[in-house]
Amino acid sequence: MARKPVDVTDAELAILQVLWGREAATVRDLAQTLYPRETASDLATVQKLLKRLEEKGCVERDRQQWPHMFRPRLNREELIGRRLRDTANDLCNGALTPLLTHLVRTSPLSAEERQELRELLDQFETSSS
Repeated sequence: MARKPVDVTDAELAILQVLWGREAATVRDLAQTLYPRETASDLATVQKLLKRLEEKGCVERDRQQWPHMFRPRLNREELIGRRLRDTANDLCNGALTPLLTHLVRTSPLSAEERQELRELLDQFETSSS
């Protein structure tokens, strides 16, 4: 069986979400955001999570300044795509249509979201013609 790309844990995802919102942060910035009490163990946890994310290629560390700044290398859209592909492979033999139709049927969409989907489908139609 083929190995899945390295995924991120929920704790690692929390760090990525902060970085996506700020574009860069120090260990202390992240600890203060994620753990408002900011104990020594919270700082150590954030450091360990950042080390793992760096090893996975999801964040990069700028060592040119002190304290080091961390930036995301993996963007939100890439992670969404990876997880949707994994879910499609696991549950639907690789087909995305069952996932997409389920989401559209079970999640209320705003008029703006429906229009965005229509425009996307129109783009696919014109590009395949």
